[in-house]
Amino acid sequence: MVELDHSFTPTDRSWDAILDLDRIIPCVEGGRVLERESDERAKAEIKVKMGAMSMTFRGTVEVAERDDAARRAVLRVNSKDTNGTGYANADVTFTVSDGAGSIHTAARITGKAASMGEGVVATVLDALINDFTHKLAAL
Repeated sequence: MVELDHSFTPTDRSWDAILDLDRIIPCVEGGRVLERESDERAKAEIKVKMGAMSMTFRGTVEVAERDDAARRAVLRVNSKDTNGTGYANADVTFTVSDGAGSIHTAARITGKAASMGEGVVATVLDALINDFTHKLAAL
């Protein structure tokens, strides 16, 4: 398991954007919504480059936990590599307070992506999340 922590500077719109899967999923580089199943669940896809390899993961993103009063939410990602037997699953916890935001990512990766090594996986995830925080701030 790879665990990463990031911070971001939230805007007035950040909390609503985090809970809006149609807005938040495309903030991940290579991410797109394939189908909305409900307000809190969507089928999605992400195309990821890891070194010389390109992989596509398809699965679901859902709002697994939501506490509006504390402005804390957990998005759960369950996905499979479309060209292999591996998967990339994660619980991404968002906390938004006045002037501060945090993202804790707990990811479980198997298959070809994991074979690259935990260091490479962590580096790729870190870059994806850093890019994501910039896009989130722009929403």
